[in-house]
Amino acid sequence: MAKTEKEKNIGFALGKENYMYLIIGFAIIIIGFMLMAGGGSDDPNVFNGDELFSFRRIVLAPIVVLFGFMFEIWAIMKKPKDNL
Repeated sequence: MAKTEKEKNIGFALGKENYMYLIIGFAIIIIGFMLMAGGGSDDPNVFNGDELFSFRRIVLAPIVVLFGFMFEIWAIMKKPKDNL
């Protein structure tokens, strides 16, 4: 039986470059959550507000996480380059 229809090249939904950008974005998000971690105390009777509410945990880390999510959206929406 002869094939009359063209075979379709069914591959991944995104290109290789897009997947690399997705990995980079995921790493940025992980770094942001690592910046949020910490601030605990060994003694439950002591509250250290300066460490818990520091600039790094309240401002910097959420900005890094949001940037990571925006980077992920960009990586998904980016059109792959045509290699003609």
